[in-house]
Amino acid sequence: MKLFELKSFGDDGLTMTERGDPSPCLGEVIVKMKSASINYRDFMIAKGLYNPNLSLPLIPLSCGSGEIIAVGNDITDFKIGDAVTSVFWQDWNNNQKKRSISTGSDAAGVLTEYAVLPVSAVLPMPEHLSFAEASTLPCAAVTAWTCIQAANIKAGDTVLLQGTGGVSIFGLQIAKALGACVIITSSSDEKLERAKALGADHIINYKENPEWGHEAFSLSGSGVNVVIEIGGGGTFEQSMAAVCIGGHISLIGALSGIKVEINLMQSVFKNINTHGITVGSREDHQSMNEFFVKHNIHPIIDQEIDFNQGAEAIMSIASGNHMGKIVVNIDS
Repeated sequence: MKLFELKSFGDDGLTMTERGDPSPCLGEVIVKMKSASINYRDFMIAKGLYNPNLSLPLIPLSCGSGEIIAVGNDITDFKIGDAVTSVFWQDWNNNQKKRSISTGSDAAGVLTEYAVLPVSAVLPMPEHLSFAEASTLPCAAVTAWTCIQAANIKAGDTVLLQGTGGVSIFGLQIAKALGACVIITSSSDEKLERAKALGADHIINYKENPEWGHEAFSLSGSGVNVVIEIGGGGTFEQSMAAVCIGGHISLIGALSGIKVEINLMQSVFKNINTHGITVGSREDHQSMNEFFVKHNIHPIIDQEIDFNQGAEAIMSIASGNHMGKIVVNIDS
């Protein structure tokens, strides 16, 4: 079988190689991968910025979809022919609260023709989605879902999204399905217009308005109910300005820095709830799948790329030129 391996950290560490076809052990399934999607985390892993102590070589990517072609002798929940997606955290579920093994980082990923996954790391694929669409769910979609659920967003609430990457666009789709108002920021007017076409109620070019948090507060009337905070150090102050009394800041990334000086009294006066989100559990993923089926939500795919271009696609995602998700088609 063909697969990609990260053999060393850096720009040239990803290479395509070949191994023998795998067989399942107890507790495992073999998935013939159809598609995989790329997250910014995958770029950070490849560069050695995510966890420089990871054991190499490593098969990259946490998110993929495919068809089960073999199961361990003890597997009863899945059978050959089932269409499945990977699960981000392989050991985080209702029976296991401590999570430490994530697909494509602490364990082998899915940028391979045949993925060997523990049964805890797969879920049935939503039937209304293509393999390419389903491959985008495990990290970005579950993250957006968990952020919005943590803030208990409902119809009439306001959600503020930063940028137009995978998490933010999923956040837009989920929030609109719930009947919430959505404000989205970007430095690209073109992307903002595309977001508006997808249902965004208000758009803000943060380069034209550095005080975009205050604008979002005004647009929402009395502050937004949740901000999905991607920027970190460079955007947190504006996120605090944007939220309402009792509002939530769901912190999922730090693209603009990992440190920030916080006005603690502002947090106290506004009763701001700040919580870190690291994707979600297996049950979070399952409940999100059910929501996507109920509301017929289809992921927004910006680009579909051939398998042999997988390494280039991972290293180029940092450019931020995409809107939504980038998918690698492994078996099209």
